Amino acid sequence: MKRLYSIRGAVCTENTEASIVENTGRMCTQIFVNNCIKSEDIVNVQFTMTGDLDAFNAAAAFRKSVTCIDVSAVPLFTSQEAEIKGMLPGVIRVMVTAYMEKGSVPVPVYLNGAECLRPDIAQKK
Repeated sequence: MKRLYSIRGAVCTENTEASIVENTGRMCTQIFVNNCIKSEDIVNVQFTMTGDLDAFNAAAAFRKSVTCIDVSAVPLFTSQEAEIKGMLPGVIRVMVTAYMEKGSVPVPVYLNGAECLRPDIAQKK
């Protein structure tokens, strides 16, 4: 039996199309692999980007870079992160809403310096 979960993640990136595509793909692929997510399990994927990232859209980067599963029909949404004094720059955040086995513990993914955003839940290496 499955139930609905949200899996969070974040990654720091440079403000170039190549870096946004690479880092968005790496973060989302790791979320899908770590949480055994298949295409048919995904309800939607929501991204936020800090205001300094304007070279490429995270949703477009997702479609371009995720190849571990078919994401062509996944509903996507990207918005700008609220500007907060002292915030970490160059961050893409994601919330994947997906069905997982009941009793599962979602595994969040924080990469490339974004671990400092949530040290309480970021995986330790």
